[in-house]
Amino acid sequence: MAYSEVLASRIRAILAESTGISEKRMFGGLCFLKDGHMFVGLTAKDLMARVGKDAYAASLARRHVREMDFTGKPMAGYVFVNEKGLAKDAELEFWVRHCEQFATTLPPKTKKLTPR
Repeated sequence: MAYSEVLASRIRAILAESTGISEKRMFGGLCFLKDGHMFVGLTAKDLMARVGKDAYAASLARRHVREMDFTGKPMAGYVFVNEKGLAKDAELEFWVRHCEQFATTLPPKTKKLTPR
């Protein structure tokens, strides 16, 4: 699945001064991780936003936002924001910063041991 390279570049610009950021191809698109935790990602037309369970209902109440449901079942704590909700730089920055902040509340990732 393709994703918008223009949107990816806009996200990279927002995160330019952030630490612990990496990118990974996931969910058929591109995801941004903070210290190993996915917090935003791109699909063909939408931003995947990891807002957390506490901010889930408030996020769904915003314009241009819907439940994230890859398998037909909504994923609690994650929403999709469509391209209309990301048109202005301030709107995109809101989502990126909000989700990046949520990622900082998650426990540190531990390395998985590979069996020999």
